[in-house]
Amino acid sequence: MNARLIYITAGSMDEARKIADAVIGERLAACVNILPGMISLYRWKGKVAADEEIVVIAKTCENLVEPLTARVAEIHSYDCPCIVAIPIDGGNPTFLSWIYEETANANA
Repeated sequence: MNARLIYITAGSMDEARKIADAVIGERLAACVNILPGMISLYRWKGKVAADEEIVVIAKTCENLVEPLTARVAEIHSYDCPCIVAIPIDGGNPTFLSWIYEETANANA
């Protein structure tokens, strides 16, 4: 089983906590980090915009990427939320095992 980091952006701390609570509560992720204070510059609907956002990083397993993505998209306030999976190619085997154990009984 392969682990993944899921990188998500949120528009507020309340939204980031709502996302974290959902994916942890439903065992779609073993852990979530919330990093406030990011500035995003982006093009949206033909215009350049800048906003403060919150970074949400979830640790999960490859088989849960699709249900986690669907769940976050369902509760997210954005029309097109950033939800991307990044492979974890190595790391502390004990930590990676913990991710698998904590997501083994996902409600997906």
